[in-house]
Amino acid sequence: MQKKDLRTAAGALAATGALLLTAACSGGGGSQAGPAKPAPVPVATTAPSPGSGSSAGPYAALGDSYTSGPRIPTQAGTPLGCDRSDRNYPSLVAKALGLTGRDFRDVSCSGATTANLAAPQPTSDGVNPPQLAALSTRTRLVTLSIGGNDVGFVALLSRCVQAGVLRSLGLDRSAAPSGDAPCKDFYTASGHDELGQRVQTAGRRLAAGLAEVRQRAPLARVFVVGYPALVPESGAACPSQLGLAAGDVAFLHDEEQRLNTELRQRAEAAGARFVDTWTPSLGHDACTAESVRWIEPLSPAAPAAPAHPNERGERGMADAVLRAVRGPF
Repeated sequence: MQKKDLRTAAGALAATGALLLTAACSGGGGSQAGPAKPAPVPVATTAPSPGSGSSAGPYAALGDSYTSGPRIPTQAGTPLGCDRSDRNYPSLVAKALGLTGRDFRDVSCSGATTANLAAPQPTSDGVNPPQLAALSTRTRLVTLSIGGNDVGFVALLSRCVQAGVLRSLGLDRSAAPSGDAPCKDFYTASGHDELGQRVQTAGRRLAAGLAEVRQRAPLARVFVVGYPALVPESGAACPSQLGLAAGDVAFLHDEEQRLNTELRQRAEAAGARFVDTWTPSLGHDACTAESVRWIEPLSPAAPAAPAHPNERGERGMADAVLRAVRGPF
Protein backbone atom coordinates (compact mmCIF):
# COMPACT_ATOMS: atom_id res chain seq x y z
CA MET A 1 0.00 0.00 0.00
CA GLN A 2 1.50 3.31 -1.07
CA LYS A 3 1.64 6.29 1.30
CA LYS A 4 -0.78 8.24 -0.92
CA ASP A 5 -3.33 5.41 -0.69
CA LEU A 6 -2.96 5.30 3.08
CA ARG A 7 -3.50 9.05 3.34
CA THR A 8 -6.59 8.81 1.11
CA ALA A 9 -8.00 5.96 3.20
CA ALA A 10 -7.33 7.76 6.47
CA GLY A 11 -8.91 10.92 5.10
CA ALA A 12 -12.01 9.03 4.00
CA LEU A 13 -12.44 7.45 7.44
CA ALA A 14 -11.98 10.82 9.18
CA ALA A 15 -14.48 12.46 6.84
CA THR A 16 -16.97 9.67 7.50
CA GLY A 17 -16.73 10.42 11.20
CA ALA A 18 -17.38 14.08 10.45
CA LEU A 19 -20.41 13.14 8.37
CA LEU A 20 -21.89 11.09 11.22
CA LEU A 21 -21.11 13.88 13.70
CA THR A 22 -22.90 16.40 11.48
CA ALA A 23 -25.98 14.20 11.39
CA ALA A 24 -25.91 13.60 15.14
CA CYS A 25 -25.51 17.29 15.95
CA SER A 26 -28.43 18.15 13.69
CA GLY A 27 -30.70 15.60 15.29
CA GLY A 28 -30.32 13.46 12.17
CA GLY A 29 -31.98 10.11 12.52
CA GLY A 30 -32.05 6.87 10.70
CA SER A 31 -34.94 4.55 10.12
CA GLN A 32 -35.36 3.20 13.63
CA ALA A 33 -38.08 5.47 14.93
CA GLY A 34 -41.64 4.62 14.05
CA PRO A 35 -44.12 7.13 12.74
CA ALA A 36 -45.01 9.72 15.33
CA LYS A 37 -48.59 10.26 16.34
CA PRO A 38 -49.83 13.52 14.83
CA ALA A 39 -49.31 16.35 17.27
CA PRO A 40 -52.10 18.84 17.77
CA VAL A 41 -51.26 21.57 15.28
CA PRO A 42 -53.43 24.68 14.97
CA VAL A 43 -55.38 24.79 11.72
CA ALA A 44 -56.74 28.06 10.39
CA THR A 45 -60.52 28.08 10.26
CA THR A 46 -61.07 31.23 8.25
CA ALA A 47 -60.72 31.49 4.50
CA PRO A 48 -58.19 33.98 3.12
CA SER A 49 -59.55 37.41 2.39
CA PRO A 50 -59.73 38.53 -1.24
CA GLY A 51 -56.37 39.76 -2.41
CA SER A 52 -54.42 38.32 0.54
CA GLY A 53 -51.00 36.91 -0.33
CA SER A 54 -49.62 36.71 -3.88
CA SER A 55 -50.87 34.60 -6.75
CA ALA A 56 -48.06 32.12 -6.00
CA GLY A 57 -48.13 32.22 -2.21
CA PRO A 58 -48.21 32.00 0.71
CA TYR A 59 -45.46 29.39 0.30
CA ALA A 60 -44.38 26.83 2.92
CA ALA A 61 -41.17 24.81 2.47
CA LEU A 62 -40.88 21.54 4.40
CA GLY A 63 -37.98 19.13 4.36
CA ASP A 64 -34.64 17.83 5.62
CA SER A 65 -31.01 18.92 5.20
CA TYR A 66 -31.08 18.71 1.39
CA THR A 67 -33.68 21.48 1.68
CA SER A 68 -32.22 23.48 4.56
CA GLY A 69 -28.68 23.76 3.13
CA PRO A 70 -26.36 23.18 6.12
CA ARG A 71 -23.12 25.22 6.13
CA ILE A 72 -24.07 27.19 3.01
CA PRO A 73 -23.71 30.87 3.93
CA THR A 74 -25.54 32.65 5.26
CA GLN A 75 -27.15 30.45 7.90
CA ALA A 76 -30.39 32.05 9.06
CA GLY A 77 -33.71 31.37 10.73
CA THR A 78 -34.64 29.67 13.97
CA PRO A 79 -33.82 27.37 15.53
CA LEU A 80 -30.19 27.68 14.50
CA GLY A 81 -29.80 23.91 14.87
CA CYS A 82 -31.84 23.39 11.70
CA ASP A 83 -28.91 24.69 9.63
CA ARG A 84 -31.03 26.72 7.19
CA SER A 85 -29.30 28.79 4.55
CA ASP A 86 -30.78 31.93 3.04
CA ARG A 87 -29.52 30.54 -0.29
CA ASN A 88 -31.23 27.16 -0.08
CA TYR A 89 -33.68 26.23 -2.80
CA PRO A 90 -36.82 27.39 -0.95
CA SER A 91 -35.27 30.85 -0.45
CA LEU A 92 -34.30 31.04 -4.12
CA VAL A 93 -37.78 29.91 -5.21
CA ALA A 94 -39.45 32.46 -2.92
CA LYS A 95 -37.21 35.24 -4.23
CA ALA A 96 -37.97 34.32 -7.85
CA LEU A 97 -41.71 34.35 -7.09
CA GLY A 98 -41.54 37.63 -5.18
CA LEU A 99 -42.63 36.07 -1.89
CA THR A 100 -41.49 37.68 1.36
CA GLY A 101 -42.64 38.15 4.93
CA ARG A 102 -45.77 36.19 5.84
CA ASP A 103 -45.94 34.78 2.32
CA PHE A 104 -42.82 32.62 2.81
CA ARG A 105 -42.22 30.09 5.59
CA ASP A 106 -39.14 27.84 5.47
CA VAL A 107 -39.42 25.26 8.25
CA SER A 108 -37.00 22.70 6.79
CA CYS A 109 -34.52 21.23 9.27
CA SER A 110 -31.34 19.22 9.00
CA GLY A 111 -31.92 15.68 10.24
CA ALA A 112 -35.69 15.78 9.80
CA THR A 113 -37.62 12.57 9.16
CA THR A 114 -41.23 12.16 8.12
CA ALA A 115 -42.07 11.93 11.83
CA ASN A 116 -41.05 15.58 12.19
CA LEU A 117 -43.84 16.67 9.90
CA ALA A 118 -46.21 16.14 12.83
CA ALA A 119 -43.84 16.09 15.81
CA PRO A 120 -41.30 18.64 17.11
CA GLN A 121 -37.63 18.01 16.33
CA PRO A 122 -34.92 18.65 18.92
CA THR A 123 -31.68 19.94 17.39
CA SER A 124 -28.25 20.86 18.71
CA ASP A 125 -29.53 24.43 19.15
CA GLY A 126 -33.27 24.70 19.75
CA VAL A 127 -36.39 22.73 18.88
CA ASN A 128 -38.05 22.94 15.49
CA PRO A 129 -41.86 22.86 15.79
CA PRO A 130 -43.86 20.31 13.78
CA GLN A 131 -43.32 21.33 10.18
CA LEU A 132 -47.03 20.99 9.39
CA ALA A 133 -47.62 23.94 11.73
CA ALA A 134 -46.46 26.19 8.87
CA LEU A 135 -49.58 25.34 6.84
CA SER A 136 -53.00 26.94 6.87
CA THR A 137 -55.94 27.45 4.57
CA ARG A 138 -54.07 30.54 3.27
CA THR A 139 -51.20 28.40 1.96
CA ARG A 140 -51.10 28.20 -1.83
CA LEU A 141 -47.72 26.52 -2.44
CA VAL A 142 -45.98 23.69 -0.58
CA THR A 143 -42.66 22.02 -1.35
CA LEU A 144 -41.64 18.90 0.55
CA SER A 145 -38.36 16.99 0.31
CA ILE A 146 -38.01 14.26 2.91
CA GLY A 147 -37.43 10.53 3.33
CA GLY A 148 -33.65 10.14 3.14
CA ASN A 149 -33.28 10.11 6.92
CA ASP A 150 -36.09 7.57 7.25
CA VAL A 151 -34.06 5.25 5.04
CA GLY A 152 -30.89 6.10 6.96
CA PHE A 153 -28.86 7.33 4.01
CA VAL A 154 -26.16 8.94 6.18
CA ALA A 155 -25.51 5.65 7.98
CA LEU A 156 -25.68 3.79 4.64
CA LEU A 157 -23.09 6.06 3.04
CA SER A 158 -20.86 5.91 6.12
CA ARG A 159 -20.90 2.10 6.15
CA CYS A 160 -20.19 1.98 2.42
CA VAL A 161 -17.22 4.33 2.85
CA GLN A 162 -15.83 2.26 5.72
CA ALA A 163 -16.27 -0.95 3.73
CA GLY A 164 -14.55 0.58 0.73
CA VAL A 165 -11.60 1.79 2.79
CA LEU A 166 -11.15 -1.59 4.46
CA ARG A 167 -11.28 -3.26 1.05
CA SER A 168 -8.66 -0.87 -0.34
CA LEU A 169 -6.38 -1.60 2.63
CA GLY A 170 -6.81 -5.35 2.24
CA LEU A 171 -8.51 -5.58 5.63
CA ASP A 172 -11.95 -6.70 4.43
CA ARG A 173 -12.71 -10.01 6.15
CA SER A 174 -16.29 -10.37 4.99
CA ALA A 175 -17.30 -13.83 3.96
CA ALA A 176 -17.39 -14.59 0.24
CA PRO A 177 -17.58 -11.03 -1.09
CA SER A 178 -19.30 -10.98 -4.48
CA GLY A 179 -17.06 -8.71 -6.52
CA ASP A 180 -15.99 -5.21 -5.56
CA ALA A 181 -19.09 -4.20 -3.61
CA PRO A 182 -18.48 -4.95 0.09
CA CYS A 183 -21.24 -2.60 1.28
CA LYS A 184 -23.81 -4.23 -0.99
CA ASP A 185 -22.61 -7.61 0.31
CA PHE A 186 -23.32 -6.47 3.87
CA TYR A 187 -26.87 -5.30 3.15
CA THR A 188 -27.82 -8.32 1.04
CA ALA A 189 -25.91 -11.11 2.81
CA SER A 190 -29.00 -12.59 4.48
CA GLY A 191 -31.09 -12.42 1.33
CA HIS A 192 -33.33 -9.92 3.15
CA ASP A 193 -33.95 -6.61 1.38
CA GLU A 194 -33.61 -4.37 4.43
CA LEU A 195 -33.12 -1.18 2.45
CA GLY A 196 -36.12 -1.94 0.24
CA GLN A 197 -38.30 -2.23 3.33
CA ARG A 198 -36.99 1.09 4.65
CA VAL A 199 -37.80 2.78 1.35
CA GLN A 200 -41.35 1.40 1.37
CA THR A 201 -41.82 2.49 4.97
CA ALA A 202 -40.61 6.00 4.09
CA GLY A 203 -43.10 6.01 1.23
CA ARG A 204 -46.01 5.05 3.46
CA ARG A 205 -45.09 7.76 5.96
CA LEU A 206 -44.80 10.31 3.18
CA ALA A 207 -48.27 9.34 1.94
CA ALA A 208 -49.68 9.95 5.42
CA GLY A 209 -47.87 13.29 5.58
CA LEU A 210 -49.24 14.35 2.20
CA ALA A 211 -52.76 13.52 3.33
CA GLU A 212 -52.23 15.81 6.31
CA VAL A 213 -50.81 18.53 4.06
CA ARG A 214 -53.93 18.34 1.92
CA GLN A 215 -56.18 18.60 4.98
CA ARG A 216 -54.37 21.63 6.38
CA ALA A 217 -53.77 23.42 3.08
CA PRO A 218 -56.62 22.30 0.80
CA LEU A 219 -56.03 25.04 -1.80
CA ALA A 220 -52.26 24.61 -2.07
CA ARG A 221 -50.33 23.19 -4.98
CA VAL A 222 -48.05 20.54 -3.46
CA PHE A 223 -44.68 19.57 -4.91
CA VAL A 224 -42.62 16.64 -3.63
CA VAL A 225 -38.99 17.39 -4.46
CA GLY A 226 -36.75 14.40 -5.17
CA TYR A 227 -33.07 14.02 -4.35
CA PRO A 228 -30.25 14.97 -6.75
CA ALA A 229 -27.65 12.37 -7.70
CA LEU A 230 -25.07 11.74 -4.97
CA VAL A 231 -22.92 9.42 -7.11
CA PRO A 232 -22.77 8.52 -10.80
CA GLU A 233 -23.90 5.20 -12.23
CA SER A 234 -20.25 4.16 -12.10
CA GLY A 235 -16.99 6.02 -12.00
CA ALA A 236 -13.33 5.80 -11.21
CA ALA A 237 -13.32 9.15 -9.38
CA CYS A 238 -15.52 7.95 -6.52
CA PRO A 239 -12.92 5.90 -4.65
CA SER A 240 -10.74 9.02 -4.22
CA GLN A 241 -13.62 11.44 -3.56
CA LEU A 242 -15.79 9.23 -1.34
CA GLY A 243 -13.66 6.20 -0.49
CA LEU A 244 -16.21 3.85 -2.08
CA ALA A 245 -15.42 0.51 -3.66
CA ALA A 246 -16.23 0.61 -7.37
CA GLY A 247 -19.16 -1.81 -7.09
CA ASP A 248 -20.74 0.17 -4.26
CA VAL A 249 -20.92 3.29 -6.42
CA ALA A 250 -23.52 1.52 -8.56
CA PHE A 251 -25.18 0.15 -5.40
CA LEU A 252 -25.66 3.62 -3.88
CA HIS A 253 -26.77 5.01 -7.25
CA ASP A 254 -29.48 2.35 -7.52
CA GLU A 255 -30.66 2.75 -3.91
CA GLU A 256 -31.08 6.50 -4.28
CA GLN A 257 -32.97 5.95 -7.52
CA ARG A 258 -35.22 3.50 -5.73
CA LEU A 259 -36.02 6.10 -3.07
CA ASN A 260 -36.80 8.73 -5.72
CA THR A 261 -39.09 6.29 -7.52
CA GLU A 262 -40.97 5.62 -4.30
CA LEU A 263 -41.34 9.35 -3.61
CA ARG A 264 -42.62 9.93 -7.13
CA GLN A 265 -45.22 7.18 -6.88
CA ARG A 266 -46.48 8.38 -3.50
CA ALA A 267 -46.63 11.99 -4.69
CA GLU A 268 -48.62 11.14 -7.80
CA ALA A 269 -50.99 8.89 -5.83
CA ALA A 270 -51.70 11.81 -3.48
CA GLY A 271 -52.38 14.26 -6.30
CA ALA A 272 -49.09 16.10 -5.75
CA ARG A 273 -46.48 16.94 -8.39
CA PHE A 274 -43.07 15.26 -8.24
CA VAL A 275 -40.07 17.47 -9.01
CA ASP A 276 -37.22 15.54 -10.61
CA THR A 277 -33.89 16.98 -9.48
CA TRP A 278 -32.03 13.78 -10.38
CA THR A 279 -32.02 14.30 -14.16
CA PRO A 280 -30.66 17.89 -14.14
CA SER A 281 -28.04 16.85 -11.56
CA LEU A 282 -26.52 14.13 -13.77
CA GLY A 283 -22.86 14.95 -14.33
CA HIS A 284 -22.84 17.12 -11.20
CA ASP A 285 -22.55 14.44 -8.47
CA ALA A 286 -20.04 14.35 -5.61
CA CYS A 287 -17.48 12.50 -7.74
CA THR A 288 -17.25 15.22 -10.41
CA ALA A 289 -14.92 18.20 -10.57
CA GLU A 290 -15.17 20.97 -7.97
CA SER A 291 -16.14 23.48 -10.66
CA VAL A 292 -19.31 21.63 -11.72
CA ARG A 293 -20.54 19.46 -8.86
CA TRP A 294 -23.80 20.07 -7.01
CA ILE A 295 -22.97 17.71 -4.14
CA GLU A 296 -19.82 18.05 -2.05
CA PRO A 297 -17.71 14.94 -1.27
CA LEU A 298 -16.72 13.88 2.24
CA SER A 299 -14.11 16.65 2.39
CA PRO A 300 -16.05 19.63 0.98
CA ALA A 301 -14.18 22.19 -1.09
CA ALA A 302 -17.13 24.61 -1.01
CA PRO A 303 -19.19 25.71 2.02
CA ALA A 304 -21.59 22.78 2.51
CA ALA A 305 -22.00 19.72 4.70
CA PRO A 306 -20.30 16.52 3.50
CA ALA A 307 -22.37 14.60 0.92
CA HIS A 308 -24.87 17.49 0.71
CA PRO A 309 -25.74 20.10 -1.91
CA ASN A 310 -23.52 23.14 -2.19
CA GLU A 311 -24.85 26.53 -3.30
CA ARG A 312 -24.69 25.45 -6.96
CA GLY A 313 -26.74 22.37 -6.10
CA GLU A 314 -29.39 24.35 -4.24
CA ARG A 315 -29.62 26.69 -7.22
CA GLY A 316 -30.05 23.72 -9.55
CA MET A 317 -32.79 22.31 -7.34
CA ALA A 318 -34.49 25.73 -7.26
CA ASP A 319 -34.46 25.87 -11.05
CA ALA A 320 -36.16 22.45 -11.21
CA VAL A 321 -38.80 23.52 -8.68
CA LEU A 322 -39.47 26.78 -10.53
CA ARG A 323 -39.94 24.96 -13.83
CA ALA A 324 -42.53 22.75 -12.15
CA VAL A 325 -44.27 25.60 -10.31
CA ARG A 326 -44.51 27.72 -13.44
CA GLY A 327 -45.73 24.82 -15.58
CA PRO A 328 -49.15 23.15 -15.73
CA PHE A 329 -50.18 21.37 -12.56
